[in-house]
Amino acid sequence: MAVLLNHTIVHARDRHASAEFLAEILALPRPTTYGPFTIVRVANDVSLDFAEAPGEIQAQHYAFLVSEEDFDAILGRIVARGLTYWADPYHRRPGEINTNDGGRGLYWCDPDGHNLEIITRPYGG
Repeated sequence: MAVLLNHTIVHARDRHASAEFLAEILALPRPTTYGPFTIVRVANDVSLDFAEAPGEIQAQHYAFLVSEEDFDAILGRIVARGLTYWADPYHRRPGEINTNDGGRGLYWCDPDGHNLEIITRPYGG
């Protein structure tokens, strides 16, 4: 049997706002609700299940592989919202895009400080 990632839980202060933020930036279908989770589904049938967590949120990293066309559209939405983005995961190169592995990539933060990334080529590809 192949092992596939099905879902992961993303902690948030406001699960609805954080899920909407991600869905809007990535142009994904509107989030759905299942019990205590607000769910964002990506194209390979993996879901990010946003759950409210009391106290401080431990920032995590979520990377999304996108097409060149989607990259441009997502970057446009990031810029239109006035969000800061970086070429590197340590946020040392603001307003830049990386060209790692012959593709393009960038990082930005969600409302809870999670480090989000889009890339057009997998690392090591």
